[in-house]
Amino acid sequence: MYPSPRRSACAGLDPVPGSSGLFSDGGILDPGLRRDDGLLMRLMTGMVLLFLAMTVGSAVQAADHTLKFATLAPPGSTWMNLLEDWGREVEQRSGGRLELKFYPGGVQGDEPDVLRKIRYRQLDGAALTGYGIGSIHSPARVLEFPFLFDSHEEIDHVRAELMPEIEEGFRAGGYELLGWMEVGFVYFFSQHRIDSFEDLQERRIWLWQGDPLGQAMFRAGDLAPVPLSITDVYTSLSTGLIDTVYCTPLAAIALQWHTRLDYMSQLPMANGIGALVVASRFFDQLPPDLRQLLRETGAQASRELIRATREDNATSLDVLREEGMEFVMPPESLDRDALLALRDQAAARLTEDSYIPRSLYERTRELLTEYRVQDDDPAVTDNGKHD
Repeated sequence: MYPSPRRSACAGLDPVPGSSGLFSDGGILDPGLRRDDGLLMRLMTGMVLLFLAMTVGSAVQAADHTLKFATLAPPGSTWMNLLEDWGREVEQRSGGRLELKFYPGGVQGDEPDVLRKIRYRQLDGAALTGYGIGSIHSPARVLEFPFLFDSHEEIDHVRAELMPEIEEGFRAGGYELLGWMEVGFVYFFSQHRIDSFEDLQERRIWLWQGDPLGQAMFRAGDLAPVPLSITDVYTSLSTGLIDTVYCTPLAAIALQWHTRLDYMSQLPMANGIGALVVASRFFDQLPPDLRQLLRETGAQASRELIRATREDNATSLDVLREEGMEFVMPPESLDRDALLALRDQAAARLTEDSYIPRSLYERTRELLTEYRVQDDDPAVTDNGKHD
C-alpha cells in the first residue's frame, strides 16, 4: 500500500571522467545525468499529478456529515431496500454533504445494544421497532397494544391524532423522530399446531428479552415464555430451545424463521410499530437546511415504508401458504371477551407501572370509539373486530 523507498534517479550512473559525484570540478551538472533529465522530470510530474488527483478526489467524495444508522432489517429486505433509497436521496439532494452509512441485519446488535452505542456516540440513529421505541418514549407503544385495532384505517386515524405529542416525547428523550413506520400485524408461528391459548401455554414461546409490553401480555395470558435477544431466535428454533415465536408474515420470511416453523395463527395480536430516529446531539449540530432535508425525506421514506410493508405482509401470506405453512386458530374460534380481558389485564399492569399513562390509554380508546361511530361503513379487515 505504501511505496517502497525510492531509489535516486541518478543511482548507478557513472560520473564522467574527472568528476567526483553529481557535479564536475567546474560545478556544472554531470553531462551523464543530464541525459536522463527527461526521465526525472516525467517521474516528478507523474507523482505530483497523482497526489493532486488523490487530494481532489478525497475532497469531492468526503461528506461533511456521516449519519451512522443501524437496523435489524436484513440486507435485500423490503425495509432495507427502501432505507437505502432514502440514503441515496439524502446524499444526492445534499450535494454529498450528508451521507447515511447503514449497518443492516443486526450487525450492531439487538435494539438495546444499538441504543447504547448511540449514547456512546458509536452510532447516530436507527430504525427501531416497538421495543426500542419503548426505551425512548414508552407511551408511543399504546399504538401497538394487543387486541385494540381492527384495521389499518383505525391505526392511521389514531396515530395522526397522537403524533404531535409522540414527536415531543422523542425530543424529550434525546431523539428526533424523522419518520414513523410499522412492522405490521403480529401473529403466533409455531412448530406445533395451536388452536387455543391453552395450547400456547404448553409451548416454549420466545419473548423479546426485556420487553415490558410482551412481559405484561404473557403474564396476563398465563404464558411462560423463553426470554431471548431477537438475534438468537433463529438458532434457538433450530436447537429446540424455543418452538413458537410471534412476528409478522413479512418478518417471518425476511428473517428466515419460517423455515423452522409449520403453523401460523390467524389471530393478529397487535400491529407492530417502528420509527426512524436520530440522536438530537447529531441532528442539532447539522446546518438548518440539512435538518430540514432529513425531516422531509424521513417523512417521505416512512410513508413509503408503511405502504410497502402493508403490501408485502399481504403478499407474504400467499408465499407462506405456497410453502406449506398451515393456518390455524381463526379469530372466530376464540372467546373474544376472554381476549379483551387479557388485554385489559396487561393494560392495568402497564399503566400501573406508568410505562403507558392511563390517561393516554383511555384517550386512545376514546379516539378509536369516536372513529368507529363516525364511520358509517367501517373498513374492517379479516382480523375480526374488538371493543
